[in-house]
Amino acid sequence: MVAAACGSLEARRQEVNDLNVFPVADGDTGDNMAMTMRAVMDELDRLDDGQSLDDIGRTQMVSALARAALMGARGNSGVILSQIVRGAAEELASRPGELVDPVLVASAFATAADAAYESVREPAEGTMLTVFREMAHSMSRQLAHIDPERQRLSPNATDDEQDDVLAEVLEKAITDGQKAVDRTPQQLDVLAESGVVDAGGYGLVLILAGVLAALRGEEADPPVIEHHSPARTGQPHHGDSRFQYCTNFIVSGSGLVPREFVGRLEELGDSVLVVGDEATLKVHVHTDDPESAMGVFVDAGSVTNLDVADMRKQVADREARLGPDQLTGVVVVGSGRGLEAIFAEMGAQVVSGGETMNPSTAELLAGIREVSAEGILVLPNSSNVIMAAERACELSEKKAQVIPTRTQQGGLLALIEFDGSAELDVNRSRLSDAIADLRVGGIAPAARDDAQGRFQRGDAVGFVEDEIVAWGDSGRTLVATIGRMAEGAELVTVIAGDTAPIPLDEIEDYIDGEIELELHDGGQPSWWWLLAGQ
Repeated sequence: MVAAACGSLEARRQEVNDLNVFPVADGDTGDNMAMTMRAVMDELDRLDDGQSLDDIGRTQMVSALARAALMGARGNSGVILSQIVRGAAEELASRPGELVDPVLVASAFATAADAAYESVREPAEGTMLTVFREMAHSMSRQLAHIDPERQRLSPNATDDEQDDVLAEVLEKAITDGQKAVDRTPQQLDVLAESGVVDAGGYGLVLILAGVLAALRGEEADPPVIEHHSPARTGQPHHGDSRFQYCTNFIVSGSGLVPREFVGRLEELGDSVLVVGDEATLKVHVHTDDPESAMGVFVDAGSVTNLDVADMRKQVADREARLGPDQLTGVVVVGSGRGLEAIFAEMGAQVVSGGETMNPSTAELLAGIREVSAEGILVLPNSSNVIMAAERACELSEKKAQVIPTRTQQGGLLALIEFDGSAELDVNRSRLSDAIADLRVGGIAPAARDDAQGRFQRGDAVGFVEDEIVAWGDSGRTLVATIGRMAEGAELVTVIAGDTAPIPLDEIEDYIDGEIELELHDGGQPSWWWLLAGQ
């Protein structure tokens, strides 16, 4: 579940960054939350090295994870997320021997929400604090409507029964969390002025969507989490963002009391967070003088893990990347955590196609409406989605047109030609030209035995366009198919899928050095590798 949570957030990390305007528009909320989650994941890997997690026990495990989150946290959002992890962990560890059930999870959410609010001296509504509190309230409300035997699971409950009931309550909490995210601009003026929802709250919903996907299992459709457009540049931001450096460090000592240091830090800056216990504190402050901030703790203990980021440079980089308000926006259908992240980083509004690459007209229309531009191009990236995309464009009140991309790799290479500052017709012509002479292919495991006896179920099968060109062993099939793709092409793009049998960094070892490759981790289902030649 932690791995799925990390993956869900990582897939839209840049999208979360682009929403970030409070308390400072430094565009790093997604990065900071991802760092915190990766610290938890790394600690799980460390604990699992050479011993069973069951042998470690819940109490030791959650204590270790809470500390890992604290040590790995950076920025406001990362520190607050670490306190959510800590609060939930403490509650889960308080009842050893009990199965994790809706009652225990509701208690964990409530304790986590309290811990998050307590970590901030002046909590602001319309932030990740509000969103998580609403999800905690949703959990508590649901208990009244769950059968008593599902509220508190018996020791004889199966893993599937446990996963099912937890997924049920978490799904409703995520829905309520999305509604809370949508309300944040009504609660915080800077969000409304910038045309965004709260970045940290959105990040929390993505994290829990990953947990839900893990509980549902690989065969279930992933939860649909709507995408959000980046903040408009040139908009006013929070008036207290006058300090230059986001400063984070760890203080190790004894008898430490977090609140005793807050006042002195506030004399040096703002956005002060001091959390932890008597032995370890995590300190976060926006200041012009990181050295003096560390000096506050000179008699308290040793200062380590210093991390200083120049927020003025971050703001400048963010606004340079997002550029001026767009004349043209683009909506892309994607499937696979890596591909969806690449599409988002290239400026597209991504509509998740799930494993079947088959979003509804309503989902495509919602994606079009999320883009703040005068004209919209829609890249369906699947033959099965073209008609739904055309219908969504017809229903849209905006001027929206379809570029009939039939594959994700085709959509990716078309996006290279996209220029949001250009008119709709100019972009349509450029993207259409980009896919006109494009050759696409791929390698996938055979779903059944070949009627002609060429391959068996599970063998690698390579395609160029709709023609089968190679089959058999995955390595030889990859080499042969890329060789065919390279005929007449200057560059072959290779996008690795979620279950590709050859690691991405080893592919070039298989290929003739004269073939120029561009490699991406797409994470798409079904296809081991997607290919494009240009």
